[in-house]
Amino acid sequence: MAGFSWPSEDELNGIRKIVSGMAGVDKVKVRVVVSPYRICPLGAHIDHQGGTVSAMTINKGILLGFTPSGSSEVVIRSGQFRGEVKFRVDEIQKPRRSIQNDNVNQGRDYSRQEECEWGRYARGAVYALQSRGNNLSQGIIGYLCGSDGLDSSGLSSSAAVGVAYLLAMEHANNLSISPKENIDYDRLIENEYLGLKNGIMDQSAILLSSHGCLMFMNCKTKEHTLVHLPEANSEPHKAIKILLALSGLKEALTNNPGYNRRVTECQEAARILLRASGNNEAETILSNVKPEVYEAHKGKLEQNLAKRAEHYFSENMRVMKGREAWALGKVEDFGKLISASGLSSIKNYECGAEPLIQLYEILLKAPGVLGARFSGAGFRGCCIALVKADSAAEAASYVRSEYMKVQPELASCINEETAVLICESGDCARIMSPF
Repeated sequence: MAGFSWPSEDELNGIRKIVSGMAGVDKVKVRVVVSPYRICPLGAHIDHQGGTVSAMTINKGILLGFTPSGSSEVVIRSGQFRGEVKFRVDEIQKPRRSIQNDNVNQGRDYSRQEECEWGRYARGAVYALQSRGNNLSQGIIGYLCGSDGLDSSGLSSSAAVGVAYLLAMEHANNLSISPKENIDYDRLIENEYLGLKNGIMDQSAILLSSHGCLMFMNCKTKEHTLVHLPEANSEPHKAIKILLALSGLKEALTNNPGYNRRVTECQEAARILLRASGNNEAETILSNVKPEVYEAHKGKLEQNLAKRAEHYFSENMRVMKGREAWALGKVEDFGKLISASGLSSIKNYECGAEPLIQLYEILLKAPGVLGARFSGAGFRGCCIALVKADSAAEAASYVRSEYMKVQPELASCINEETAVLICESGDCARIMSPF
């Protein structure tokens, strides 16, 4: 995974030229925020239970070219969406729910309007900074674009967009904000401003990752570590790539109440196990249940709760084993753990639409693939795989061909050039100077 292939100088210069034209300034005054997408090889669906998860950024993501506007006005255009977003940083931004209530009271159909307002993350960034007492007087003129074909792909593009706006607004207003503070600010955008029930894993990965490393985070304590492959094992590190295989599903396909119910089931399993051990005071999350307590009392759980708990404890153990394997350079062992995680997500956590499950199974048979799983819950988006570098192109071709056989309609909707992407590890979000 040597070197950085994204963003290219052509991409950066193209964005600088657009912003230069929008603002009427020289290109040297234009900065570009690089905010990468992330993958989570191990640690699926256990962050909300305080489990430990792993993550890595990739060399794809969001680019936001910007320059200070010279006033409080914000003007943003997008490479993916029509129109132009305009507002002022000295306006008080209200959470989405509050605005919805205001509009309902006034008889407006706000939900449809807001649904199409792609600039809401920019407003959310201003809201987050305002809510912590930061003084914003300078707006930005900006142009936002994402890597081709990867919208709605399960790679946390929303968190990447939120982080990009935060970094741009902070730079324009000479604010010195740490990555850990920005993790909290991005949480404010999604939890408070937009009303989404997201954790902090995505923005943590985007803000704390480092090229060639895996980030491991304890979601209960928020402590994280970056794990390098040892110097003696640098060759295996260079000899692996990441495959992103797109399903063509843009909207979630699920026939049950889905994610929120599973979270509730995990909490109910924790309640039963904690009570069985005589612990009625701890928060009812599975990370508060000791493994030996689980083994002693798991027979008290009905079938659904038993499956959710089994996924949590087995996945948490896979993360621990994966950390050790990565640190020792045992990428084959790490890959097997990824595949086992994918299987548990299907069998025990019971998530994933049929096209994603088919894609997962195809990847496991592809030449040189060491391991594969969903990216996200598997109801839309893509699957990820770790693959030997010298087999990556052959594997990509195999996956494209086999997926076309089982899902011809979905596969035909995907650009052949971006249907299966060969990626490398990335770095954390950052601002690129002009030259």
